Amino acid sequence: MADQDTPVFQIQRVYLKDMSLEQPNSPGILLDQSQPTVDIQLGVEATPVSDGIIEVAVTANVHTRIDDRTVFLVEAKQAGIFEIRNLPEEQMGPVLGIACPQIVYPYLRGNVADIITRAGFPPVHLAEINFQAMYEQQQAQAAGGMAQ
Repeated sequence: MADQDTPVFQIQRVYLKDMSLEQPNSPGILLDQSQPTVDIQLGVEATPVSDGIIEVAVTANVHTRIDDRTVFLVEAKQAGIFEIRNLPEEQMGPVLGIACPQIVYPYLRGNVADIITRAGFPPVHLAEINFQAMYEQQQAQAAGGMAQ
């Protein structure tokens, strides 16, 4: 039965796992006309759920400040459940670090822009991400760390 050895890659579900918005200095800071600075941090994590089922989550932290005061802070985690079977081990890293995040990330971008707009601010659009370059950079850093 060759079908048991056929590679499988299927999206089971994409969902918003976690989202928070904080405006600790409102309403006063809303009257400040200064240009805020925006710091965006992204991350990717993969967690096995069961045999052949893996959750891949992309996280975003968007911290906007005027001087040392927070205008708003958004923390979001968008996840997907993927069925991945019969892939060679050397392909699992790129699938989990590149292919899955590329599927999940557009949902995260939309949800982050939406919550910021609903909070009364101009939307912050997360940039397109080259997950292949990000993955390769992480692999190079990991290899460099092991070489020391």
